[in-house]
Amino acid sequence: MLVLVRHGETAANTEGRLLGRADPSLTELGREQVERLAVALVPVRAAAIVSSPLLRARETAGAIADLAGASVEVDDRLIELDYGEWDGRTFAELPSGAARRWRDDPTFAPPGGESLVAVRARVTPCCEELLARSGVTVAVSHVSPIKAAVVWALGAGDEIGWRMRLGLASITRLELSNDRPCLIAFNDTGHLDR
Repeated sequence: MLVLVRHGETAANTEGRLLGRADPSLTELGREQVERLAVALVPVRAAAIVSSPLLRARETAGAIADLAGASVEVDDRLIELDYGEWDGRTFAELPSGAARRWRDDPTFAPPGGESLVAVRARVTPCCEELLARSGVTVAVSHVSPIKAAVVWALGAGDEIGWRMRLGLASITRLELSNDRPCLIAFNDTGHLDR
């Protein structure tokens, strides 16, 4: 089984800013979210914990690893979509019509950035490898790579990612069924309500 986890809250998340390759740490609330997330994942008995190289993901993975008694492996393929020149901006600050074009065309990339198609191309082999491992692997990543993993598991088109809402510190589960990826759970945030 592959358990995909989105990192906890950062200041940019609270401001509604695109947060790609910028590397802020978690907020106080983000650290509280991650503590609850780590407790919720204890029963899955993770055999491995893999993380995006960005600090917000590594902080999240570290908290999970501490309770699981495991180490964290970094995999660059789990890094967030590269927003290029748009990193740190809100959707309202984008050029007129850009957000609609982006949502309609999965090959569209922000200036100097990366398309949804490119994210899926790097996330797919990562997920295939992690699902092939024995035991449960927890992979800590970001909104776009996790959505790309779900799109891959469902065999859907990349544009469907815009129709998914993925909360901070959420849990998504994939497993193999008849040698095919299968979505078991998406955007589980129940642990944050406790």
